[in-house]
Amino acid sequence: MGKPTPHISTDRNGIIENRHSIHAAIVTSTGTLLTSTGDPTRLTLPRSAIKPAQALAILSTGALEQFSLDEEDLALICASHSSEERHLARARSMLAKVSAVEADLRCGGHEALNAGVNREWVRRGFVPTAICNNCSGKHAGMIGGARALGVGIGEYHLPRHAMQERVREVVGDLGGFEGEEREPGGGTLLWGVDGCNLPAPALPLGRLGRIYAGFAAAADVVEGGDGDGDGGGGGGGLVSGRERDMGRIFQAMTRYPELVGGEGRFCTALMRVYQGMLIGKVGADGCYGVGIRASEDTRRLGADGAIGIAVKIEDGNREVLYSAVVEILAQLDIGTPEMRRELAKFHRPNIVNTAGVVTGSYTHRFLLASP
Repeated sequence: MGKPTPHISTDRNGIIENRHSIHAAIVTSTGTLLTSTGDPTRLTLPRSAIKPAQALAILSTGALEQFSLDEEDLALICASHSSEERHLARARSMLAKVSAVEADLRCGGHEALNAGVNREWVRRGFVPTAICNNCSGKHAGMIGGARALGVGIGEYHLPRHAMQERVREVVGDLGGFEGEEREPGGGTLLWGVDGCNLPAPALPLGRLGRIYAGFAAAADVVEGGDGDGDGGGGGGGLVSGRERDMGRIFQAMTRYPELVGGEGRFCTALMRVYQGMLIGKVGADGCYGVGIRASEDTRRLGADGAIGIAVKIEDGNREVLYSAVVEILAQLDIGTPEMRRELAKFHRPNIVNTAGVVTGSYTHRFLLASP
């Protein structure tokens, strides 16, 4: 028999029921592969895990300054929110700031990512509309970006709109793609359409890790510390406008993790536990990105600065994805054991039946290897 594919297995009373194949790449901000499992080059649709890059494209238009969008608004632009009232209120506020209304949103409505919110909607007979979409903050930001560019907002979601051209440029730059690689159908940066009706890039998994490492590296540069992520001032040299904007995105996500996800959500819990050391963002169908600021932990792995982690679960299982992310942080020894223990319910969750009886568990059948 050949070497087993890296995977996470779930069992039922000790009998293996499912095997979920995993791919992961851990890279530096220049794209050097430090360690991996599975195929670190797998062409992957990050889905909502690309939102920090889309937020950077919006920032580059000057929309935040022009329309007085604040740091909490920026966090919601990066969010896959749970449709809690605080999320909807902020999305409505953002629309008002950019002189738009809900009818201008080109995303549809869907069930909330928070089960409690869904139960309340059912009780009231409420049908979710576009403002309830987990991506409504990003869409409001895109409208603001289009207005700041001085172009129409009716087609802000279409691939050839100036706002989406800006997104393509930013994703290409952050991922380190050369000119021919960016061309539609001509390289390793491809484009589809996301669930929320915006253009969605597809790129090798390691390139997504590079993008996340870049955001963490920018946070180090902007804060001007010694690279240990301690938030200290001084030094740091000149900071480019792009680095400053990337640092702002990192800071917004870590300061307002409850807006990036919501109550009980993994992204929110992860960033709360790590207290500014990292950002993390889920993408639909089993993709995740993590950007980790420079520290003794990253130097021990052979990186001069920040690192990025990109993960893909082959069958798209979200619970398995969260388990994998925490396991990877554990294998890399990022943060303290106490931090990771706070994420135990995501790392090794019990599988229970409808009567509340524990019937199974998760087992991690992969090890990170040298490139």
